[in-house]
Amino acid sequence: MPLPIEELGRLIAIKRGGRGVRSAAAEVGTSAATLSRVENGHMPDLETFAKICGWLDRDPREFLGLDRAEAESPQAVVHFRKKKTVAQETAVALGELILAAQKAVRARNALIDQ
Repeated sequence: MPLPIEELGRLIAIKRGGRGVRSAAAEVGTSAATLSRVENGHMPDLETFAKICGWLDRDPREFLGLDRAEAESPQAVVHFRKKKTVAQETAVALGELILAAQKAVRARNALIDQ
């Protein structure tokens, strides 16, 4: 079962322990402000996400809900920044629409390849 992306902030706080954000951010290879934002629940960009996963010694697939076969095949990823410009219901609906379209394209391609 995948870990929710919100779990990333909690894992950062646990690993950081009593150390300051600046010290931990230097280990991660990002700014203290960025690490603090992610620790407080903001969505990191892909590069920062990869750095944090490496620092936490966690496989990014744990958060993305991918198994090895899925991770090795190209696929779309739905990501909305944590800005309040899109209602949560709208973001979820758009994400489901994108993933459904991706599934339909894969099914069509499988038929063509036969």
